[in-house]
Amino acid sequence: MFTGIVEHVGTVIEIHELDKSASGGGGWSLKIGDCEVILTDAHLGDSISVNEFEKSWFKIGLAPETLRRTNLGELKVGDKVNLERAVSAGIRFGGHFVQGHVDTTATIISKTPDGNSLYIKMALTDPSYIKYIIPKGYISIDGTSLTIIDVNDAEAWFTIMLVAYTQEHVIFPLKEIGDKANIEVDMLGKYVEKIVSGMLKGDSEEAGGYLESIVRKYVDSRGKT
Repeated sequence: MFTGIVEHVGTVIEIHELDKSASGGGGWSLKIGDCEVILTDAHLGDSISVNEFEKSWFKIGLAPETLRRTNLGELKVGDKVNLERAVSAGIRFGGHFVQGHVDTTATIISKTPDGNSLYIKMALTDPSYIKYIIPKGYISIDGTSLTIIDVNDAEAWFTIMLVAYTQEHVIFPLKEIGDKANIEVDMLGKYVEKIVSGMLKGDSEEAGGYLESIVRKYVDSRGKT
């Protein structure tokens, strides 16, 4: 579990589409450097350090599902990446509940300066996720917890705003129009949808749902009067 508050920006120093080393496992891997500051208490198997790490770098393996859902397969040596360690007890929770499980990507379609702030408009690669995005709600973009400004459900786009401090501490402002970013919608919306859907529709057509049971009780009560 993460907060979406970026601790440090690292640099991609190696990419292997077929990593045959012991830690690569014959799959796609990335090596991230310039990140000694967040590896002081890292261990093999941690969320940020999956396969291998040294004093100032760590290696991650990318499964096919990860490559399909994220923009990590498009990274190049020298690109910057946001880094955050998993949340620990006893810290201020400054962002929102971020799992680090990317749902889809979104493409930047406009960037508009407003004083020292920056408005960015993005279109979802998978429009079905727009139902989980609401104005003033949370969203995770490349691991950064951000607040949504506007949402267009019909066209599946949304806007966010970056204040000056955020622009200086995350990789998002480095992206250009047409670039993609990883998107994780607020998981609370998905839980609510599943619970409410089950109540209204039921587990099966035979069982019915909560709404159907209320209607039946009302009809039965009217029939007895």
